[in-house]
Amino acid sequence: MKIDHERSETWHLASREDREEILCELRAILASSHFCNSKRYPALLEYIVENTLAGRAELLKERTLGIEVFGRSPTYDTNSDTVVRYTAGEVRKRLLLYYSGHGRSSRIQISLPPGSYVPEFTHPHSAQNAMESGEAMRVRRDAGANVRGEHEAQEWGHTAPLDPANGATVQERGAPLAGWWANRWRVFLLLLAALLVLAGIAAGWWWRSRAVQPQAVVNDFWAPVLRAQQSVLVCTGSVVFAKNNYSGVITADKDADYPFLSMQIASAISQVSDAVEHSGAAIRLVFSPATPLTTLREHSVVLVGAYNNIWTLRLLDPLRFHFSAAPDEIILDRKDSQNRWRRDQSLPYSSADDYAVVARYYDPTLDGWVVAVAGLGRNGTEAAAHFATSAHYLQLLRRQMGKNFSNRNIEVVLKLKVIDGRTGAPSILAVDTW
Repeated sequence: MKIDHERSETWHLASREDREEILCELRAILASSHFCNSKRYPALLEYIVENTLAGRAELLKERTLGIEVFGRSPTYDTNSDTVVRYTAGEVRKRLLLYYSGHGRSSRIQISLPPGSYVPEFTHPHSAQNAMESGEAMRVRRDAGANVRGEHEAQEWGHTAPLDPANGATVQERGAPLAGWWANRWRVFLLLLAALLVLAGIAAGWWWRSRAVQPQAVVNDFWAPVLRAQQSVLVCTGSVVFAKNNYSGVITADKDADYPFLSMQIASAISQVSDAVEHSGAAIRLVFSPATPLTTLREHSVVLVGAYNNIWTLRLLDPLRFHFSAAPDEIILDRKDSQNRWRRDQSLPYSSADDYAVVARYYDPTLDGWVVAVAGLGRNGTEAAAHFATSAHYLQLLRRQMGKNFSNRNIEVVLKLKVIDGRTGAPSILAVDTW
């Protein structure tokens, strides 16, 4: 890793006290909010720092880390199992976040260079040095200005007399004074031209920012899920026909002969896939009945559907807005039991208003980020997917929250009209962030 010598210098380990100071910094990092809620990231950072301090940096290879830190077998495939690369990327990001916040005043800093698993230790320069350098530059600039003034007077063939009050030279009338004003006028024109150029650049940047803003809010919503990911799991359920059920279908288990997806669920998957693939990540579609917890823990996860998806019901259950157990099919509010959202079953399924939950949060069970787009019915799931991938609706959510949501846990309850089986526009009923 290249060190910016204007900002920091490489920390050379010279004594036992140096090592103790680095270990003290490591403990402070591991206790911060960026690391204390995870198991994988602290384990990797602690292992590579301690081995580097012990002089065993040559052991810090991907396969060795996979075996020693993450318990992989000695013959595991590093191409298909990217746990070391992904975790190292998260460690780099979290170190940057730490030092951009309350770690900014640290006397030393720990970093992990891209493409390497050997950490580096740097010592930031003090702000006092920068202040002293700035003062020296100012003194040299003032001195140069005085010398230039003397040279200009000599070029006009005049020796300017000194002002007896302060010792400064006094400009004589005539040609020297005219030349001085001409120089001032040229400087003014140059400054005006520079201001016009800057105004043009600023105008172009403003118009460009207006053009990219709609996509930027979508990128902010999906950023935690897609960060440093090569692939994202889209986990959905499937159904089979059941004429005696209100919706006409029931959830299919892994032994069902002919499970299928409705058009609304297929639409939801398509919208989510477009948002994920726009960032450069690949989609891996899996079905909830056949997907174990160990598979979900290796990726960021998008859960599609509620009552046809066992993982949505389980993973959203601890959250404020969650789904009741079947067959009630109700969205419940853990903070206010009076809030209960359910479809009106006195109306036909194709005409009853639907409700949905959109959630994006860090799940401690999976040790990763989860997005859920889940409706009481298939129309609600389609509307939730549209909400989570639409710049218009995400901008409405951001305005209602009144703050940036790029790294916050978010849960939203939506309501939508259903007319002749068609999905209407969603509206926000409740929002929770933490």
